[in-house]
Amino acid sequence: MSAVGELLIALVILIGLVGTIVPMLPGPSLVLAAIAIWAIFVGGWAWAVVVGAAVLIVGAAVLKYLVAGRSMKRSGISNRTVLIGGLVGIVGFFVIPVIGLPIGFLAGAFVAEWARDQDVRAGWRGALAAMRAAGVAILIELTASLFAAAGWLTGAIAL
Repeated sequence: MSAVGELLIALVILIGLVGTIVPMLPGPSLVLAAIAIWAIFVGGWAWAVVVGAAVLIVGAAVLKYLVAGRSMKRSGISNRTVLIGGLVGIVGFFVIPVIGLPIGFLAGAFVAEWARDQDVRAGWRGALAAMRAAGVAILIELTASLFAAAGWLTGAIAL
């Protein structure tokens, strides 16, 4: 693959990493897609890099739901709170681009917990617990995406 092609792949991977932190793009999917496109052009052992990246990213997708779900259950957060927080976060994303998603998620989770317990402190505890769980999920995805990107970089240098 040419140097320009490798730079384009690196740029898409970088955009995917940013999309993992700022949930406006499907970050891990972009990272995996870029690595797969690279393997199509390079061939051979590059497919081993794709398989490794896929295992990391799919494993992280499963792990983030297990870990975040366990964290929320320990905190007493209902699935309804997360659903309402997510829906309000999506609306917030369109009302206030980019930063509206976390603001909306926090506000939605707060209102859902407050309505459930009729207590402002319980609402804040629930909203913060939901945000912590979301943060852990983002860190899990980011770690897997970074390892996949490192695998690609190693493969790009070696091949």
